[in-house]
Amino acid sequence: MTEENYKYRTSPFLLRNQFDGKGKFKIPVIPKFQVREDDFQDLRLIGFDKTKLENDNHLDRRVHFFLYDYKFNRVWKNPDADLEKLKRYRAVLSPDFSMYTEMAPTLQLYNTFRNRWCGAYYASKGIRVIPTVSWGNENTFEFCFDGIEKGSTVAVSTYMVSEHGHKQDQKAFFLKGYNELLRKIEPETIICYNEPSPEMQGNIVFVDYDLSSWRYMNDDPYVPSKFAKYICGLEPLPENRGIVIKDGHIPSSYEMLKGMGSAYGGEWQPAKEEDERFLGEPGDVNKSRTGGKRGGYDRETKIGDDGKASRERHHTDHDSPTKHSDPHDHDIDWSNGFPKPGSPINYPDGNTPEFKSFKEMKFMSKIIGINSSEENRFKTISDFKWCVNGGGEIEFEYNDRVFGIFPKLKRSPYSEQQMLICEKFVDNQEETEKWCDNADEVLEYMIGDIRLRDVITEVMVWDRTI
Repeated sequence: MTEENYKYRTSPFLLRNQFDGKGKFKIPVIPKFQVREDDFQDLRLIGFDKTKLENDNHLDRRVHFFLYDYKFNRVWKNPDADLEKLKRYRAVLSPDFSMYTEMAPTLQLYNTFRNRWCGAYYASKGIRVIPTVSWGNENTFEFCFDGIEKGSTVAVSTYMVSEHGHKQDQKAFFLKGYNELLRKIEPETIICYNEPSPEMQGNIVFVDYDLSSWRYMNDDPYVPSKFAKYICGLEPLPENRGIVIKDGHIPSSYEMLKGMGSAYGGEWQPAKEEDERFLGEPGDVNKSRTGGKRGGYDRETKIGDDGKASRERHHTDHDSPTKHSDPHDHDIDWSNGFPKPGSPINYPDGNTPEFKSFKEMKFMSKIIGINSSEENRFKTISDFKWCVNGGGEIEFEYNDRVFGIFPKLKRSPYSEQQMLICEKFVDNQEETEKWCDNADEVLEYMIGDIRLRDVITEVMVWDRTI
């Protein structure tokens, strides 16, 4: 055996046997967090991906790993690489490697081990470590709470299991594991990143997502908003105010929380009335109508045996007869957990098959309303990209010009480009066309000397199919 091979085989970062571990699986134990008097005053976190060795701002925060695993896998592969940086912060939450319910049990056990090993390792180097706890279904309760001392302070996140966007909450799943956590660990304090549910018991310290998010991660020290006293309820809103306080928060695509629950984020649910057309009784055909600059068009949505849409017919050529027949169909794909229209199925010869219910006595179950322009408006660039990448067909207006975006098209049989944006209702439509590979390329479309990316949240959206 060569010296190089011997060093590799005996490397502590290969064997990971520095800590004795406890329980059936010998999971390393993170020492009990020793609470200081001011640990939970003005408590804010900072994502690991935002930490910097050369920046002295935000060092009073605690580092969290409620991020996608690829953003922090390096702490497992080379834990010493970020050691000096992490030592500068007030405390570190142990890395929250994913515990999705769809994962193989062996991976869930492995990720629990990695969570505790990294926490124990950083604690051995003098860093104050708070164990982060995640769980899967009940089969993970055998190991997912191991490596945490009784009475320790712990951290959890409720974002992934909360209702958001089109996703139903996973409260029952979360509370089952949370109550088991209380029983087995009896934590002194629970740091909850994102809003806790009323059913959660224990000494909970709520960490506001917004105040710990990228919104306050510029290089300047945080300056409290002049509206904070109203938002926090310390003072009543002044009369004749122009202040609107909204509940909830839409996370940035750059800092999406994650951790446990379903990898798909919970069951899909309609967020707007128009979305209700994708659900119904097996065999029904739901009838709806879109908005549109010139009045919109009719749609029929066929419901499959599982109560979810299987195919949808659009009675329009979208003012692009070379790309769509009138009518044309879209198969609806649910493999990613939400309804995603497939490529258009055209009938250029006019031989259109009958689109009818599976039931003999019923043709449609309900009439679905049209979204308002405000409901259709893209609130963020992330919202736009989700719609385009999800197969949504879009019609919008900017500066009295109307444009269409058509995903799931191919420029030619030999091209990989699958998205088209063009101006509608003009004679020279082909001259306005741009074929794109993805939503980011669509956002680079020029309307005169203006990039679509710079105005997409301002345009009037007449129609967006999802």
